[in-house]
Amino acid sequence: MTDTMLQTTPDVQIDRDRSVQGDLRTEEMLVNMGPQHPSTHGVLRLVLRTDGEMVLEAIPHIGYLHRCAEKIGENLQPYQYIPYTDRMDYLAGMNNNQAYALAVERLCGLKVPPRGQAIRVIFAELNRIASHLVSLGTYGLDMGAFTPFLYCFREREMILDLFEAACGARLTYSYITIGGVHDDLPEGWVDRLREFLDYFEPKIDDYNNLLSFNHIFVKRTGRVGVISPEDAVGFGLTGPVLRGSGVRWDLRKVLPYDGYEQYEFDVPIGQAGGSNGIPEGITVGDCWNRYFVRVLEMVQSVRIIRQALDRLPAGEFRAPKSTSLKLPNDEVYVEVENPRGQLGFYVRGDGSAIPYRVKARGPSFCNLSIATYTCKDILLADVPAIIGSIDVVMGEVDR
Repeated sequence: MTDTMLQTTPDVQIDRDRSVQGDLRTEEMLVNMGPQHPSTHGVLRLVLRTDGEMVLEAIPHIGYLHRCAEKIGENLQPYQYIPYTDRMDYLAGMNNNQAYALAVERLCGLKVPPRGQAIRVIFAELNRIASHLVSLGTYGLDMGAFTPFLYCFREREMILDLFEAACGARLTYSYITIGGVHDDLPEGWVDRLREFLDYFEPKIDDYNNLLSFNHIFVKRTGRVGVISPEDAVGFGLTGPVLRGSGVRWDLRKVLPYDGYEQYEFDVPIGQAGGSNGIPEGITVGDCWNRYFVRVLEMVQSVRIIRQALDRLPAGEFRAPKSTSLKLPNDEVYVEVENPRGQLGFYVRGDGSAIPYRVKARGPSFCNLSIATYTCKDILLADVPAIIGSIDVVMGEVDR
């Protein structure tokens, strides 16, 4: 058939138009991101509804790591339950131990000796630094930067060496316990910690040069996944995710525990680009600010630890342990500032040695709630940037 015949045959011409239109037509596709995807930081499954490179909707599916952690707490004595709190947020075991121990202590009226409180603060802030180093390093991997990961994990290993020297463990510690801490600091440990702080503090500048102010990283995270202060509060976000949106809320300041009111430190919040050394193209509440708040928090944690070492009191590190600890017929809810946000434990006693009810309020679980709202009408490549900036730990989400 010649071109002339095609032009003079209306039916063929109509068919040709339809085929051209068919080539341009797109359809939506459901894409599973996880539960084995490296950018989901664990067994998080995201079902993405996509149209080409655009993500129209993201629905999180959780529960792949559920272990009945709260129900177990209703079948064990409080001393026995401490090791289970390590397994919830496994990157912040010290902070988890501290939260549950504080809840039981407040319920039973136990008082922690000053030395025990100071040691708790030291280990909680060390664990905050170690957790943020994992967040920084893996976030760099998500964005295609490999070298910062090696730097961050190098310093984290040094913190784990300090933990191992104090309690014998490197991930799940059970060190902070009811009444104080499990053991006193080993001989020479304080000097080792001071040497580490002197070594670590200048390294934060290396992280900023490698990643924070890297032009490509700023482009990938600036003005992406912006969460307004109103949305952050409305969704119940806490921790660096909340403070990255410009809300200055930190339980260590507003509701201090374990003597935090004695320490001087600042609460970093998100800032707009173009001032205070913040790169251009940055908006309050974007992925970059959530990341950078964690960098600044490490600086403040070093500041707190130095103060705790300078005023470390002598004396007992733990209240006398009671072999027959009875929980009064009462209830208590206590929150602490975990590296990911507010971690709370509700404990209800009934006069026996085993709690009647145990409930945890996990920061990652609440922070993840904004994923569907934020991951809408964005590019597919922006999903890892947003999820990584929230910094979820699935052991604490699923529990």
